[in-house]
Amino acid sequence: MTTRVLTGVTTTGTPHLGNYVGAIRPAIAASYQDGTEGFFFLADFHALVKCDDPARVARSRLEMAAIWLAAGLDPERVTIYRQSDIPEITELNWLLTCVTAKGLMNRAHAYKASTDINEAAGEETDHGITMGLFCYPVLMTADILMFNAHQVPVGRDQAQHLEMARDIAQRFNYLFGQGKELFVLPEAKISDEIALLPGLDGRKMSKSYDNTIPLFQGGAKGLQEAIAKIVTDSRMPGEAKDPDSNSLITLYAAFANAEETAAFRAELVAGLGWGVAKRRLFERIEQEIGPMRERYEALIANPEKIEATLQKGAAKARAIAAPFLATLRQAVGLGSFTAVPISSNTVEIAKSTLPIFKQYREADGQFYFKLNAADGRLLLQSQGFEHGKDAGQWVSRLKQDGGALVDAPIQLADGISREEVIAALALFQTAE
Repeated sequence: MTTRVLTGVTTTGTPHLGNYVGAIRPAIAASYQDGTEGFFFLADFHALVKCDDPARVARSRLEMAAIWLAAGLDPERVTIYRQSDIPEITELNWLLTCVTAKGLMNRAHAYKASTDINEAAGEETDHGITMGLFCYPVLMTADILMFNAHQVPVGRDQAQHLEMARDIAQRFNYLFGQGKELFVLPEAKISDEIALLPGLDGRKMSKSYDNTIPLFQGGAKGLQEAIAKIVTDSRMPGEAKDPDSNSLITLYAAFANAEETAAFRAELVAGLGWGVAKRRLFERIEQEIGPMRERYEALIANPEKIEATLQKGAAKARAIAAPFLATLRQAVGLGSFTAVPISSNTVEIAKSTLPIFKQYREADGQFYFKLNAADGRLLLQSQGFEHGKDAGQWVSRLKQDGGALVDAPIQLADGISREEVIAALALFQTAE
């Protein structure tokens, strides 16, 4: 069985070294595991809850995408997309909002933390709280349920939102499933072994502590300068050092194997000077980060390449989302009138609204197919096939899975968008 794993990153800032070790690197490694289908998205709608600076959100979207791609995320193995490129998510958000109890949202940690701060300051309970903050867990639920993710890697602070997502999914299934499980109940994937890197002062690396080490910002020089600021004691070269009295050994271990780390620890105990030790740390981190930084800078310099990757990912995502949303619309009573069994000729009426695939052979001896909308407009045209069965197999694949559109040997008709074709293909699943 294939396990769908979904990861989202909010686009309000730029990741540091701790984010890379604790979240980015393990998530990318997991995406290469057999039997795993990965979905990675830039949570730019969520960013609007936390940030009202358009320039910062726009820049973060670009940087986040470039970082994940530069760090090794393979868009051929996973589906990477921007949340705002999938309109089905916002529509699902509303369907879920209509079955979510306000009392459940009242208990959300982020909302309660904000109200507690207001009450402690003598303000009105909901002072400065937007509906975006209040309803944040519902949109997060839509992100997850849209693709029926089985697992969602989250920190413990987000575990409550996963429980809410399960509650909302169960209620929707009960109300509209008619005995079927429309939504998979997602599981939070929380690892207590995820590395939490210490910062310059020994505390957890965090922007709130102003103790972070940059991932790519400032280049190699910026990395080296940050490492030079790591707090150490005043022991001179030649004096034995306590490797556990500062961040050096933990940072080194995050980028080296056990044998290398043991050797570094032994050198510190033997009197290695702090300056030399910091240079060794820089060189070890740069060995892994340097090549990624080069890829990152090349991507940032060519944003159109990032855009093309995200658009392709959005097409893959919508090929799943569009037909699924059509099923959910039908479940809640918002489906096409032609799908309602009100008379004996309902099936004929429904068929008349479907697009039409036509297969044929040209004078060149090759076999082709095309897709026409119900009103006769040409939507797509295939390339030639040596055998008719090959054309037929592609027609079957496209009818069953709109996601095949990404790899299909076809050309869209002039003036026809990929989204329009995806919506047309979704009608085949709705009619089944």
